[in-house]
Amino acid sequence: MIKKTLHAIAWRAERLLDRIKGQRDPRRIIEPYIGYANPDHIVVRGRVLTALRRNAPIPTQSRWVNFKQMFSLFLTDEVANVTVQSGQINAISDDEGYFTLLLPRDRQSGWVDIPVTIAGQTGQTLCPVLVPGGTARFGIISDIDDTVLKTGAYSLIRNLWNSLTGNALTRRIFPDAVTCLQSLSEGGRNPVYYVSSSPWNLHHFLDRIFDQADLVKGPKFLRDLGLSQTQFVTGTHGDHKGGAIDVLMAANPQLGYVLMGDTGQHDAMVYRDAVLRHPGGVMAVVLRKPGPGPDAQSRAAMDEIRNAGVPVLSAVDFIGVAQSIEAIAAQD
Repeated sequence: MIKKTLHAIAWRAERLLDRIKGQRDPRRIIEPYIGYANPDHIVVRGRVLTALRRNAPIPTQSRWVNFKQMFSLFLTDEVANVTVQSGQINAISDDEGYFTLLLPRDRQSGWVDIPVTIAGQTGQTLCPVLVPGGTARFGIISDIDDTVLKTGAYSLIRNLWNSLTGNALTRRIFPDAVTCLQSLSEGGRNPVYYVSSSPWNLHHFLDRIFDQADLVKGPKFLRDLGLSQTQFVTGTHGDHKGGAIDVLMAANPQLGYVLMGDTGQHDAMVYRDAVLRHPGGVMAVVLRKPGPGPDAQSRAAMDEIRNAGVPVLSAVDFIGVAQSIEAIAAQD
């Protein structure tokens, strides 16, 4: 009862503050997110804000400066009930400023830039979308923290320290992840998607880190940590990742998928459940072993995946993974 009361108070307070901020600041800006395609639509995604928060870090700045810059990324002024449009298709931003435009799918493939405008304003924002081509052999769905980005997410304290006191120039992408995903993507032939419990506020931050490391570009499915009308934080870690996997498998029903993650954040359990929900839809599961390695629950989940007929590749790095996946793909 107390939790429900606190949530109701927080929800109303946030709505009131949003209305006050929206009335004070008339600016409306689109932050584009990388979209994707399903059999019927090109899915364009973004968020309406009053301003874009961007940092310009330098390698030698202190961890305190890093912390202040990272904290500022969460101080977004999102704008609800704004009409955005592309061509004749409209959408309205939700309570947290997010919008999704569903455009009819045509023959375009590869990377497509979709112009999006805010109703009543001049100018447009280009929102990138990845549309897999007909020659794609399989898809790759990868976790981010401790899978491609060194974080220490298996330890809450280490995770918070690395996430909040680093910057886009100091955060490290695993070199073996870069090599592995470049090989698996085959020059963009096979689509790569990223699923993470990191908040949408870090979308541009992660883009910068990925670009600097030459990591394969792909749509990200991040998490909304804002209040919803029914709960304090929208969805759980497992629900979010599992839901994104379901969306991507439905988006590309002709493709089998390689699921890449690590053993430090229960990815084995999330991927086991995906394997059981989508028989025949998962080609292989790849798990990095960070820190202490898998616990008993993760080991049991990995055994269940193998028992379902799906290979599990698990090691401290991804060296040799691409060759193993190629051999698995050749057998299908």
